Amino acid sequence: MTKSAKKTTAKPDTTALTSAMAAGNPAARMWLDIMAESTRFVSERLQNDLETQRAMLRCQSPADLVQVQSDFIRKAVEQYTSEAQRMYQIMTQVTGDAVKDTKTGTKRGYDDIPV
Repeated sequence: MTKSAKKTTAKPDTTALTSAMAAGNPAARMWLDIMAESTRFVSERLQNDLETQRAMLRCQSPADLVQVQSDFIRKAVEQYTSEAQRMYQIMTQVTGDAVKDTKTGTKRGYDDIPV
């Protein structure tokens, strides 16, 4: 039997590609910003989840466990609220930039329309 040859394909430079896409398209820039922020947030939350699990394993009493759980819930609610605000800011900023780009430099006066 003969072995099939593996084809190696070079991956395109994604940073250059995404930068080029974002430069001309506000929606693409928003999408990239949202994905970057989402990745950062999920990474942070997973780290917090692991720390909480370790703290739960160190608990010596049910009261300790309740305290760890309530701290976890309080912190999670604060973080999710903050993240929702960040996402809103990203979307608002890019939407505002897109609206600015669509406006023309000329403005019609009301007195130039013949009646």
